[in-house]
Amino acid sequence: MADIRLVNVSKHFGQVRVIENVSMTIGSGEFMVFLGPSGCGKSTLLRMIAGLEDIDGGEIHIGDRRVDELPPAERGVAMVFQNYALYPHMTVRENMSFGLQNIRTPKQEIAKRVAAAAKTLELEHLIDRKPGQLSGGQRQRVAIGRAIVRDPKAFLFDEPLSNLDAGLRARTRIEFAQLHQRLKTTMIFVTHDQIEAMTLADRIVVMNNRKIEQIGTPMEIYSRPASRFVAAFVGSPSMNFLPVQQLSDRDGKAVIRLPDNSEILTGIASSRLPSDGQVTFGIRPESVKVSANGAVSGKADVVERLGERTLAYVRLADNSVVIAEDEGQSRINVGDQVKLDFDGASSHLFDSRDVAYSAG
Repeated sequence: MADIRLVNVSKHFGQVRVIENVSMTIGSGEFMVFLGPSGCGKSTLLRMIAGLEDIDGGEIHIGDRRVDELPPAERGVAMVFQNYALYPHMTVRENMSFGLQNIRTPKQEIAKRVAAAAKTLELEHLIDRKPGQLSGGQRQRVAIGRAIVRDPKAFLFDEPLSNLDAGLRARTRIEFAQLHQRLKTTMIFVTHDQIEAMTLADRIVVMNNRKIEQIGTPMEIYSRPASRFVAAFVGSPSMNFLPVQQLSDRDGKAVIRLPDNSEILTGIASSRLPSDGQVTFGIRPESVKVSANGAVSGKADVVERLGERTLAYVRLADNSVVIAEDEGQSRINVGDQVKLDFDGASSHLFDSRDVAYSAG
């Protein structure tokens, strides 16, 4: 195992900058997820760590070595791609051993490593099959096995689940978590899927527009977003955002006035907020409950029945829409007048630069 350290790493293609002065440390044995929308630079960053893309500035260290000038084979990492890239004419055993044969690893050692990887990935009964005889999830495990036999210092995964259907993707996600628990090796996993990030990561790197928006544990990212982008990107459905007409103070906490003149006491200290009072109110749907005693009224435009809960898209008097949560057996129907109870202590405020302020 080894830690991975990036120091002011930059990358550009011609005049287009895709990564700008990115710095971070990924701890030895940590499962780090790079999360962000398409085009934000997360896969490019992974490929630079692997040595598949040159860097135009900064340094990359793996363990106690600087590696940004080393070829990929000498960096001690193994990469698993979105495309499995298995040799169709080779068996599972042959696919996993091929790379070791190329570097002239002794046959006994190859057999030992392949057997251990097959056992770890529960591929022993498939060892003599060819890729065409395997499911998508099994082929992905073979690709991971091919990486495991190299005994790398770190594993790099570039959206490895995106080619799987929803059910298989969920099962394979669990297998990734179990694999990390067994191997206890440093892993970096790239995805645009927030569920994968939240369920797999020790820490998440949220990326947007060539830079890092926030690094934190899944619940830090979810509960204390650093910016409006993070707040909107992480969470399903997305956080509600409402313009604030007026800002006042009660016992040191900010009170905001919604466009319909409803007042909500937040848990955010007024002293931390910008003096110009220009803020946007943000609150997650699970913190807005349909309640007969709610202070905010509106009409249900859309009702989503999800089994364990119901989501109501409620249009307020000023025509803004708030997503609220009700119980699974909710009797709300489209067109109904409903009342909403806001948990202000769980809300967030965002200034004109989209910097977030949270309670605590």
